[in-house]
Amino acid sequence: MAQADAPKLVPDASQREIEIAYSFTGADLLLFGAILYPDARAAERPADIVVVVKGPSQSVLMREKQKVAGIWVNADSMRYRSAPSFYAIASSRPVERIVDARTRAIYELGLDSLQLSPIGSEPQTVQDRFVRGLVEMRRRSGLFVEAPGAVEITGGVLYRARIAIPARVPVGRFTAETFLIRDGRVLAAAVRDIEIRKSGFERFVAAAAQNHAIVYGLIAVFVSVAFGWGAGALGRRF
Repeated sequence: MAQADAPKLVPDASQREIEIAYSFTGADLLLFGAILYPDARAAERPADIVVVVKGPSQSVLMREKQKVAGIWVNADSMRYRSAPSFYAIASSRPVERIVDARTRAIYELGLDSLQLSPIGSEPQTVQDRFVRGLVEMRRRSGLFVEAPGAVEITGGVLYRARIAIPARVPVGRFTAETFLIRDGRVLAAAVRDIEIRKSGFERFVAAAAQNHAIVYGLIAVFVSVAFGWGAGALGRRF
């Protein structure tokens, strides 16, 4: 397909900024948009939409626990240089029915296609074991999500999908990337940025910890000592 004849995506999100306050229990993010075909022609054949929302990358240290003499102790460990703090994928069909394994790996479509950049040269079997552990741990926390069939396409040109943002979501700049796929080929892609940040008192505390670390640490120690002394005094009195 020539570039001039390629369709385009016009994506958007219900919220470009999500603020986290003390009462934050999660959010429901609506991702929607339109598929623009050349000369306003309708699609010749049905296409699929895949939406991927990623949080900021971070370094992760995974540790394995082993039971020794009835006590759980740290055993093997593996560090990842870059892993998404949040990852959610929604698609019009199961993604393995839309593209092959190579394309999934190139675009990181699916939890089994994430490029986690492990540090070290452990055997592949060991790496796979730790990857499964990381994915399962974050899936249980709601930070890794797969939602096949969650994208609705109307009239072949309009699409929408809902992504649940959990209460434990990290702050930072997120990306919502949309892919238009047909016959196993990515025809178009588009990205929207979403900012998740703390608000109110939580934002003040986070900013203080980042910008004035020494003062913040001294105040935290003072408050802890004061609470401890106050609790002890009340205990002696009553």
